[in-house]
Amino acid sequence: METLFCKVDPVDPDKKIIEKAGEIIKAGGLVAFPTETVYGLGGDAINPGASEKIYAAKGRPSDNPLIVHIAELDKLEALCKKVPDEMYKLAEVFWPGPLTMIVDKSSLVPKETTGGLDTVAIRMPDHNTALEFIKASGGYIAAPSANTSGRPSPTLASHVRTDLDGRIDMIIDGGEVGIGVESTIVDLSEGEPTILRPGYVTREMLSRVLGRVDIDTTILSGTDKKAPKAPGMKYRHYAPKGSMTLVEGQTAAVVKRINEEVAAAKAKGLKCGVLCTLETEADINADVKKCVGSRNDEAAIARSLYRVLREFDEEGAEVIFSESFKTDGFGQAVMNRLLKAAGYNVEKI
Repeated sequence: METLFCKVDPVDPDKKIIEKAGEIIKAGGLVAFPTETVYGLGGDAINPGASEKIYAAKGRPSDNPLIVHIAELDKLEALCKKVPDEMYKLAEVFWPGPLTMIVDKSSLVPKETTGGLDTVAIRMPDHNTALEFIKASGGYIAAPSANTSGRPSPTLASHVRTDLDGRIDMIIDGGEVGIGVESTIVDLSEGEPTILRPGYVTREMLSRVLGRVDIDTTILSGTDKKAPKAPGMKYRHYAPKGSMTLVEGQTAAVVKRINEEVAAAKAKGLKCGVLCTLETEADINADVKKCVGSRNDEAAIARSLYRVLREFDEEGAEVIFSESFKTDGFGQAVMNRLLKAAGYNVEKI
């Protein structure tokens, strides 16, 4: 398959390119497109065959649910068995934006899209190209991140091309994304609203709208063996090719331990990479050293994270060590992704 690669202005995309993308979706094909979080791999959410193609192109386990993307609020009733009041309250504040909500699905949504579940995950992205593409495609786009399953999510169209060129019909290049990690996922389908995946929209932000909001206890652990109710809950994700370890503790002790680990790995002939911050960069010794920004700027760290993980692969890092980050607010999303990338391999000192 030849993959079309089309560059657009993210704010004012070429209508002909968007129309072509919409035609591909309506014909059952796949199109990668930019959002404010990461690039998504889109197919027709109400076409079971399109969802199956998404799983095949990514090499994604078929029990890992896909998120349905919409561009208009009036599409909700067709997707949901019943639209909860909480959903409208959150949509008023956070949509378009990086928030996904899980509710009981309607019969319109095939189980091929929901990973076999009776619930559906829905969001409205805050990106003009994404919104125009969704409208041109019929209004319902199922889209996980546009990468090979398990690899770092794409924040540039070139990342998509590396992973999926020749496996999908089209890539829409809208430049670098703004946030850099996937949307927050909140489950509204049973009991108290519960965060299943942390993201830019934090627990505190959701609580201001809904009051009490729970958080799934497995977000920062790898102990959950249940079928995943939301993308990213069960399987290793975001991983570089090299083995990765997070080192957790006081900054000076972390730097000392990372340098010791790097020296030991180099003595074995291994090429070492270190993910560090502005505060520690000068003190780290490594073959491949990648700074994700200041510890005081979580948004900058999130924007850099997946790009840096991919750069370790490009430079051949066989063993990777990383600092840990705080686990409240937006920092929780950063740590969730790093823990997944490292397969929950953490050294506490």
